[in-house]
Amino acid sequence: MVTELGWIYLGGMTLLFFFWAYGIVSFALDVKNVYVPKGRQFIRGRRRIKEQRKEEEEREERERQLY
Repeated sequence: MVTELGWIYLGGMTLLFFFWAYGIVSFALDVKNVYVPKGRQFIRGRRRIKEQRKEEEEREERERQLY
């Protein structure tokens, strides 16, 4: 038979387990909904900057060839 202290222990561990599981789920959802889109946005921005730099260099090279 489980004593009163045992029931308190089981209840406390169950409560802590739910908070632990909630934390893991919240972290996974944050990663999915916040960090992954921001990472994609960062990569898109880097690619855009690289393309603009390349276009600028090509334009300057064409201008140098004209003069």
